[in-house]
Amino acid sequence: MNDNRRVVVTGLGLVCALGENADKCWSAAVNGMTGIREVQSVNTDGCYANVGAEVAAASSELSGEDYDRSSLLCIKAAGEALADSDYKVTEESSDRIGVIVGNCVGGAASIDKYFTDELKNGGGNKADILKMPAAAIANNVAKHFGLNGTTANIVNACAAGTISLSYAADLIRAGKADAFVAGGSDSFSSLAFAGFHALHALDENSCSPFNRSSGITLGEGAGVLIIESYEHAKARGAKIYCEVLGSGVSSDAHHITAPDPEGKGQMLAISRAIVNSGLTPNDIDYINAHGTGTAKNDEAEFLSLHTLFGGNDHLSVSSTKSMTGHCLGAAGSIEAVLTVKAVCENTVPPTIGYTEENIETLREKAGAIDFVPNIKRKKTINYAASNSFAFGGNNASIIFAKEPREIPNRTNKDRIFITGIGEMLGNPRCEIASDDYKAHGIKMAFYRKLDRFSQLQLISGVRALADANITISENNEKDIGIIIGTADGPMTEIVGFQKNVIENGTANGSAFSFPNTVYNAAGGYFSIFAGIKGYNVTNANSIQAGLQSLCYAADVIRNGDEKIMVASGTDENTDTTEYLYGKLGLLNGNLGEGSVSLILENENSANERGAKKYAELVGWATAHKSVEFGTVKGSESALKAVVEEACKSAGISPKEIEAACGFANGVPDIDDIEKNAYKELFGDIPVIRVKDGLGEARAAASAEQAACAAKMLSEGKYKYVLAAAFGVGGQYSAVVLKKVD
Repeated sequence: MNDNRRVVVTGLGLVCALGENADKCWSAAVNGMTGIREVQSVNTDGCYANVGAEVAAASSELSGEDYDRSSLLCIKAAGEALADSDYKVTEESSDRIGVIVGNCVGGAASIDKYFTDELKNGGGNKADILKMPAAAIANNVAKHFGLNGTTANIVNACAAGTISLSYAADLIRAGKADAFVAGGSDSFSSLAFAGFHALHALDENSCSPFNRSSGITLGEGAGVLIIESYEHAKARGAKIYCEVLGSGVSSDAHHITAPDPEGKGQMLAISRAIVNSGLTPNDIDYINAHGTGTAKNDEAEFLSLHTLFGGNDHLSVSSTKSMTGHCLGAAGSIEAVLTVKAVCENTVPPTIGYTEENIETLREKAGAIDFVPNIKRKKTINYAASNSFAFGGNNASIIFAKEPREIPNRTNKDRIFITGIGEMLGNPRCEIASDDYKAHGIKMAFYRKLDRFSQLQLISGVRALADANITISENNEKDIGIIIGTADGPMTEIVGFQKNVIENGTANGSAFSFPNTVYNAAGGYFSIFAGIKGYNVTNANSIQAGLQSLCYAADVIRNGDEKIMVASGTDENTDTTEYLYGKLGLLNGNLGEGSVSLILENENSANERGAKKYAELVGWATAHKSVEFGTVKGSESALKAVVEEACKSAGISPKEIEAACGFANGVPDIDDIEKNAYKELFGDIPVIRVKDGLGEARAAASAEQAACAAKMLSEGKYKYVLAAAFGVGGQYSAVVLKKVD
């Protein structure tokens, strides 16, 4: 057994409508108790549904910090998990434990509060603006506990909590961290309730997965797991709940809100998780299903389960959403906590809400699969999976095991090249003309569905594919993935939707607008148009997220999950973003916008295709130094650390860097951080200030730093070029690019 690849769970934290900690939630779940009641926090006047699964505690009772409710819920669960694992964070060890959090629409409660105050109460408090972005959540958790490892905010809607665990485990196996506080958090909000109400996706009564299947019940909460390398856990004498085995991530490339009715994307994610765990479908003892309670989702998942596990005569399946409600970005991590408890306690929690007549109908449909209606099932659980499927066609599955198991090492040590670049940039704004989408066969009927954020991403993505001469077909559609980095996501759509709800009531949300309020909609639309069915993740982690997307994409390729990745940075500039940044007084009106996509490809794939190679990606790293979200000062040490780590992974000294594409943006403190660090690390080298022409295009600008470096190297100007970027909260990413031999 290779202990270096073992990842284990050592701590659990959970808060949801079932209770205030993991033990209380587990006890309620296994005993079939529900947390679904009449909604208290949202005005449901005129709505056809008025039930939800809310956490009893008020925000003021969760923590002393002045953060959004999503951050406060996550801090509560993380505090429980850290205490449960007896993890002692020291100054020396803090940079080896990071925070990865899944979320759906960021600080929705704060968005509601700010614009309610603005529209109805004489003006909003600008302090609430910094609570709005999803980018704040992982940073706030890290700041609260003094954690300085890698941060990420995975915003793939209802699959986000599961993907956060998958990503964290992959980084640990790659040796990039000892441990992670990993999970998901989402708060109950008028935005989400009004949105699902507008789609007519809410059940009038408590949701009834795999049964009545007439809609979801919205919930809230946070689930957090402490996952760490076995060697690290063993060295500190930690108790171990179970093993984290393999995971799988995929795209339907079908529809922005509805799943593929044939379940192909779901089956790909589940199959990848099983194969990556060194298992077969017959090994799985229990699945905590996505099980939302909508007809289309339940039908697709029912088909997926029967297709993959038809020969498994001992499989049990349940949906704990029948008790917790659907907690959106927190759903996967809440269900992961309950799945870990199921493995440890050899008990399957039930799906509640069945009558005797329903049970008879279920028996006829279920075949050999035990869907565990109403009453828990005691059985030995050696291997359990937790599944999550989301808007945008994003799918994720992860497997937990009672005992250690050798899992396949699929690490691909091929060199990685940039083989395509697609740019859509503007200062202050991009001029999008009909030729921009017609040139790539994008029809107006499709294009008009997209918000501006998604339009920018689509154009840069298809330009990058075209530049790399990649045509998507059935032969390669599963071998290509997408990572999108963003600072602010579709904030214009979110704010517009929320304002309408404030002015016209929860019952009058826009069904057309709501699908575009989720951060991963841009990646979903891009995958649908392009036909990309592989790995698909959106990471909202401030200004540097575009460069972090390259680091993430390179990790996916190195891990053997995909051959080709589209790595993008995208942010929009609209009246809404100018208004919000103007209120904060951060950027002196110097906002830009755009989307930059780069194609990363392993050497074997690039050579087989005869691809042109702009540059080789030889080193990459991320780093973090916790400071208050919205600030950078105090995080200078993380810039030096990330550059040194990127150079180390490239096998070179910082003194071998001949030029850098910098992140300076005209703000004195930020410019000084870069200038002083680079002077110390490199001496006098050319530093290209990308933002001098772009303005602060945020994630798009940080991705453009890498594009600029790649193009310089392709022209033969240098041998090694660095691109490094910062985030407002102490996040940094860096890549080292090399001239192609």
